[in-house]
Amino acid sequence: MKRNRSVPPPTVVPVLVYPDVRAAVAWLTATFGFVERTRIGEDHRAQMSIGTDGAMIAADVHGEQHPPEDGIVTHQVRVRVENVDAHHERTLAAGAVVLHPPTDREYGERDYAVQDLAGHRWEFCETVRDVAPEEYGCQTVAPWPDPTGV
Repeated sequence: MKRNRSVPPPTVVPVLVYPDVRAAVAWLTATFGFVERTRIGEDHRAQMSIGTDGAMIAADVHGEQHPPEDGIVTHQVRVRVENVDAHHERTLAAGAVVLHPPTDREYGERDYAVQDLAGHRWEFCETVRDVAPEEYGCQTVAPWPDPTGV
C-alpha cells in the first residue's frame, strides 16, 4: 500500500460523528488516551490515533452525518489496549459512562464497555490467554495471520 502522510495508515479507519469535534478531541485524549494527529479546519475533522496501529476520525455534524441517538445503538468500536484494568480506571476517573466493568470472556479476552460524550459505544480489551475458536463453540474458517511470524 502506498504511504500518504495526509491520512491515517491503518487499513480500516472508523469515522465517528460528533456535535463538537474540538470537545470530542479533548475528551477522547483525556479519557481514552487518543492522540490528535491531523486537524482539518477548526471544527470539521480530526484524525486521531491510539496505540501503535489504531486510528479514527472525529467528524462534524453536517448533511446526513449525525451523532448517535439515545436508546439506539448502531455501532461499537473495539480497541485493544495493554492493560484493560488500568484503562478502565482512567476512564472512571474522567467520569465516563461505563456500560459494563472489566469482564473475562471465554474466548480469552478481558473487556469493558463505555459510552463517550456523544453516545458512541466503545469496548476496550486485552488478551489474557490464547484460545482456539473451537474451544468455545465457534469454527475457524480462515485463520488470522500470526503477527509474530511464528
